[in-house]
Amino acid sequence: MIDSLDIHKVFLVGKDFGARVVFHFALLHPNRVLAVATLGVPFLLTGPGTFPQDLLPKGFYMLRWQESGRAEADFGRFDTKTVVKNIYILFSGSELPAAKDDEEIMDLVDPSTPLPAWFTEEDLANYASLYENSGFKTALQVPYRAWLEEYGVEDIKIKVPSLLVMGEKDYALKFSGLERFISSGMVKEYVPNLEITFLPEGSHFVQEQFPEQVNQLIIDFLNKLV
Repeated sequence: MIDSLDIHKVFLVGKDFGARVVFHFALLHPNRVLAVATLGVPFLLTGPGTFPQDLLPKGFYMLRWQESGRAEADFGRFDTKTVVKNIYILFSGSELPAAKDDEEIMDLVDPSTPLPAWFTEEDLANYASLYENSGFKTALQVPYRAWLEEYGVEDIKIKVPSLLVMGEKDYALKFSGLERFISSGMVKEYVPNLEITFLPEGSHFVQEQFPEQVNQLIIDFLNKLV
């Protein structure tokens, strides 16, 4: 695609599971990437030996959604708009979403819970209409059912300048040592040229919660490269 547009290098931005996509591209084609920015998720190793299933709650949403058909059955009890609403409510919190043995992930949301203040009914309608057309198949495949797949390269190091933006109240920071992985500098073993910014009141959806601030961080980062 970038060849057809006669573009030599690209600046890649990935949110959540999109982080794996842009990092994978940077590993495979480092000479075609100017820089990488990710929101909500840092660089992470993949493969069977790097996914700490034994350290996660039994009913953790990622484990549940790895099971073929389980999320489909759970989501299928509701209309698309309700599923999207529940996801935004659930993943705007600061706790790891995990269900009991007699629960599914959608059961964790009280139907009376309002949307986050920064997510409007218009936003919800627009997102729901998109998922009405696409379904949730791809969203479940990447990353939940593809997490154990290797990157397929020997040199696991992102060699281009990178930016990570996360909210300090992002539930993902409680994910099996993820906060320590970032704050200790361990992440820079794989992404040596990395800038990290935490937004104090930010949730997992920092780009929607604070769009102007996140945009400015990305613009400032780009300006340093040109």
